[in-house]
Amino acid sequence: MATRTLKALLASGVAAGVLVPVLLWADGATRPGYSLWHHGASQLGTGERAWLQTVNFVLGGLLLLAFAAGLRRALRGGRGATWGPILLTTAAAGLVVAGLVPTDPALGYPPGQPTGVTTSGLIHQVAGFALFAGLSAAAFVLARRLGEASRGWALYSRLSGALVIVFAFAAGIAYRLDTLGVWRPAPAGLLEHLSLLTAFCWIIAVGVRLLRQASEPAVSQAG
Repeated sequence: MATRTLKALLASGVAAGVLVPVLLWADGATRPGYSLWHHGASQLGTGERAWLQTVNFVLGGLLLLAFAAGLRRALRGGRGATWGPILLTTAAAGLVVAGLVPTDPALGYPPGQPTGVTTSGLIHQVAGFALFAGLSAAAFVLARRLGEASRGWALYSRLSGALVIVFAFAAGIAYRLDTLGVWRPAPAGLLEHLSLLTAFCWIIAVGVRLLRQASEPAVSQAG
């Protein structure tokens, strides 16, 4: 029963890693007036079909929270066993809040709505920071623990953590250049989507690895 619960929690991370980016890209590619190149992922939580991304972010955050609990159980103490799950919990909370509290209209989306900064938008920004910072930091914190069996895992985790921040930071710069009229349309949306995709691909990979490890005792006993 304990092993079954652990597997369910770890599988939640794999589910979140697939659900969130797939729904973002599918919705963004088919949403009237929205550009995957130009507009941020959070802007899909506004305008037409906004409810879809609200559900996506909240459900994805809850799945990520379950994964953090599974990660804590799977690591069973040692390096990264405390801060890794804490950072993923922070990211999960950020994702849930980002879904419940929509961002402000920006870069012409939703069409016809005035731009500006509201309390809702500020809360959403803080939630977004928690999401990206938590995901990136978790990858760095867990790099050494995951790399105990293979140096490739340590490299992959550190590279993922770095790319999450680099893409997110570049997206912020592109957004600023766009609003100033220096570069239009700048690829702020594409860069933000790539940041999320990098993070969730890492979560899928870690989840699959830990699921395999959780299955090993059962396999050995069956033999």
